[in-house]
Amino acid sequence: MKILLIGSGGREHALAWKMAQSDLVSELLAAPGNVGIDREPKCKSTRVSSDDISGLLELALSEKVDLTIVGPEAPLVAGLADVFVANGLKVFGPSSRAAILEGSKVFAKDLMKKHGIPSADFESFDDYDKAVGFVKAARFPVVVKADGLAAGKGVFVCNLLEQALDALDQIMKQKIFGVAGARVIVEDFLEGEEASFIAFTDGVSVIPLASSQDHKAVFDNDIGPNTGGMGAYSPAPVVTKEAHARIMNEIMLPTVKAMESEGRPYTGFLYAGLMIKDDKPKALEFNVRLGDPEAQPLLVRMKTDPIPLIIAALEGRLGTQSIKWDDGTAVCVVMASAGYPGPYSRGMVISGIDNAEKIEGVKVFIAGAADSPHGVVTSGGRVLGVTSLARNTPEAIIKAYDAVAQINWNGAHFRKDIGRKALFRG
Repeated sequence: MKILLIGSGGREHALAWKMAQSDLVSELLAAPGNVGIDREPKCKSTRVSSDDISGLLELALSEKVDLTIVGPEAPLVAGLADVFVANGLKVFGPSSRAAILEGSKVFAKDLMKKHGIPSADFESFDDYDKAVGFVKAARFPVVVKADGLAAGKGVFVCNLLEQALDALDQIMKQKIFGVAGARVIVEDFLEGEEASFIAFTDGVSVIPLASSQDHKAVFDNDIGPNTGGMGAYSPAPVVTKEAHARIMNEIMLPTVKAMESEGRPYTGFLYAGLMIKDDKPKALEFNVRLGDPEAQPLLVRMKTDPIPLIIAALEGRLGTQSIKWDDGTAVCVVMASAGYPGPYSRGMVISGIDNAEKIEGVKVFIAGAADSPHGVVTSGGRVLGVTSLARNTPEAIIKAYDAVAQINWNGAHFRKDIGRKALFRG
């Protein structure tokens, strides 16, 4: 099969690395791809932007690709799957009508409320003054969220009124997220521990991936602004057997059924961001794609070829499939540019990737990096996902940070506590 993979980040590098191992894959084209993908067997970047739907369609048709897999959310929300299907192409990812589950947090919260899916109480606003009036009367802490896509950065946890007012000002007045901030949600703060729960679905059956946990804040101990994710590990001990069963029965399956009942049948990766307390999960939000950086540890642990799973989902027979996992733990530490998620410099020469990968069980997934006459240089906020696989969580953490220590560039930043919560539960 010839595969077209949409995207350019660490998630896409991990997907390309995994799919290139499949005997079913003869060639993989990435659009736009990155320097890490280019180094994988069977893989080649095309430099067609992931936002250029007409260009992607032209590429898919001219290259006669057999299957398209979409990494990021923006092209799905923009209707890439609809355009591809209308032109007779197979694509793994939801239609634009289904991708609204991530494209609008207000839609997702209204859906959960209507169908009894556990989540935090909330109010939504498209009027700044009404939102201000609401938070002035609120009991803190609260969470303020931009409605639309904000690259994982549109969520503000506010312990004080001043913080909530500042969040509303940034989102609705300064418009730091553009049209994504035309509406906001103000919701109750949920206590507990976060986890990521991602699954394949064909619109009826749901086959879960292993549990994982992301680390959203930029600094250790979950301090600082939210990012796209500073690291992840799998499995996440907070997802106990009891919690897993409740997540499936109270959140994942009901959401798929709810989307069907709303005339928005859903096929693709379905990702629930969760808060879990006393084995009781509540949904924070939904994403319509594989998580990043969760993809890195998940795909390192996955022993099953993902291609047959995807084909089965597209053919409506996902219920016949299962996934095998490595019994160990995988940890991904994101190395980022100084200043991220705010302004940051580019063009810093990176050294030590090859040395890091000499450590047994380590794979470095590239996200925001590019080739230059001086070697590989930084080109984005999140630059690398240094990922390890080991027999247990302590060993995986040590191995990941040993690998991080081999890599350097001017201004490299990373959290030093990825996986620590798992140790406390171990």
